[in-house]
Amino acid sequence: MGIDEIIEFAGGFDGVLVLRPRPGDGSPEIAWGDAFFYYAPDGNVPTTTQPFATIVTKDHPGDEGSRLDRPGAFRVNVAAGKDAAERCAAPSDPSSADVLQAHPVYGNAGWLCVVNPGPATEAELRDLLHTAHAQARRRNERRSALRQP
Repeated sequence: MGIDEIIEFAGGFDGVLVLRPRPGDGSPEIAWGDAFFYYAPDGNVPTTTQPFATIVTKDHPGDEGSRLDRPGAFRVNVAAGKDAAERCAAPSDPSSADVLQAHPVYGNAGWLCVVNPGPATEAELRDLLHTAHAQARRRNERRSALRQP
């Protein structure tokens, strides 16, 4: 699965806002080329919640183990929930391609990841993205209900 295919897939879910930071849009340079998926049915970036999935295209400070400095390398990160994350072992080699594994930094917070997803992880990654989206939608609905008088 390529970056554009993943963006088209997850961006097609109901109420999803996809942010793709680029030069000149006010975003920090470290985020340029990455993608962030939010459940935001009003079309505005939520200020009180994190994205339910991200695509990163380069190493970030303190998160270099996936070796995204290689040509064409990228990583899909999904807020899969702690139950799903507990079923995945910590990465033995976080740079391994097409392997679903606990996120090397945020695995304890319920995040899973895949470097350069392919045939071995495509179906499971699609399922995880659906699940993460549904969880984000439920959180949004709970917050909205609490704000109602």
